Amino acid sequence: MATIFATTFDFNPPSAATWFYFALLLSVALFWKFSRLFSIRNLDVLTLPLLVPGLLLLRESHEEDWFGYLWLLSGSAYLLFRCFLDLSLVSRPALSPNLNLGGLSWLAGALFLGLIAVAARLPKETSRQSDKAPAVMSHVEKPIERVVENTAPATALDVQLWVARGLTLACHLAIVLGLMFVGGRHFQDWQAGVASATYYLLLPYAILLLPYTRLSVAQWYHVWPMALVVWAIFAYRIPTLSGALLGLAAACYFPILLFPIWLSFYWGRGAGRFAAAFGLTAGPCMGIIVWTWWVGGELAHSVQSVLSLPAWQPWLEPISETSGLWRDIHWAYRMPLFIAYLAMLGVSALWPWPKNLAHVLALSAAAILGVQFWYADQGGVYILWYLPLLLLLMFRPNLADRRPLPIQRETDWLGRLRRWLGRLFLWLLRGPRSAVSVR
Repeated sequence: MATIFATTFDFNPPSAATWFYFALLLSVALFWKFSRLFSIRNLDVLTLPLLVPGLLLLRESHEEDWFGYLWLLSGSAYLLFRCFLDLSLVSRPALSPNLNLGGLSWLAGALFLGLIAVAARLPKETSRQSDKAPAVMSHVEKPIERVVENTAPATALDVQLWVARGLTLACHLAIVLGLMFVGGRHFQDWQAGVASATYYLLLPYAILLLPYTRLSVAQWYHVWPMALVVWAIFAYRIPTLSGALLGLAAACYFPILLFPIWLSFYWGRGAGRFAAAFGLTAGPCMGIIVWTWWVGGELAHSVQSVLSLPAWQPWLEPISETSGLWRDIHWAYRMPLFIAYLAMLGVSALWPWPKNLAHVLALSAAAILGVQFWYADQGGVYILWYLPLLLLLMFRPNLADRRPLPIQRETDWLGRLRRWLGRLFLWLLRGPRSAVSVR
């Protein structure tokens, strides 16, 4: 009996190539519109898994494979073009998936449960590979790991491992739920929302805890910023909440590039409160990071390391440990790409005008995709930084009327709060009136 039980629950994840082909076949069966062969939806179904072969090349090569990075950047260039093309796609026909809402929900739940099972059975030595964190996060982790090791040295590795797995699963769940609610609330189509969440779990990029790749996309700090961005999209009708969520995401440095696009989106309709909420959340987050460095006694070293990191400064030569295409191409060519990227951000902040939700989705994805070309360290592998935005582009309807609501001063909560504070201030200046009337 024990042998039967052990054999039944002896779960082994498929290989990377097997999962890729399985996901491609299943995605065609679920989302391909056989009645409209020449549609943008069918093109997206074939091209969203476009980057997987590049990841497979990097996984299988024992040395740095420049062709794998070239494949990733070439696929990123196409996806960048797809984002700009989406700006011209105003009329979008309603193309529902080939599976109903109940079936999609069941499949999404089953895929997420499989992700949990893999996280529980993933070997320790696989999870503790030499993955690279973003510069800021890597310096934050060091004092935290030191505290854990001093508190429970015997179980420090297990604690760090399970905390990382739990955070990764929680961030994936937040993205999945966010995609569902954005589709149900703002697309007014729950089937489209559940379809985008199912496709997110189906694509090989989302199966981060499987030992498919030794690249740095297998850590929680590459997932949680996009979880906050997805929920900022869901809360776009509340500029204060949306700005607070985007400010929290900006602590991981790359979502801060979205600020000009979102500010122009809210211009004249709550831009001030959006910017204030962004600053009030991003500032304390950076303060906590600096405090963590100070507690660990590494404030000066960490600040100097972050500010001098050549990976995000294209005018500096990358260090010898840098992985990516820029090991084989002279680093000076990063500078014109960086200048073109800054020009793209400037144009995106000003055009189109006024912006709707579809413009924000396309331009936000393009802003993050553009980083892949000039970022020196493993540029092209940070797919989870923009994947949820591409899925929302794929399943979105016509969003020309999805704009921030005008601020009604009479009914706005912030206006009422200001008026109440004004009356309170005047009352404090005048003093309380005597209850005894003078006759």
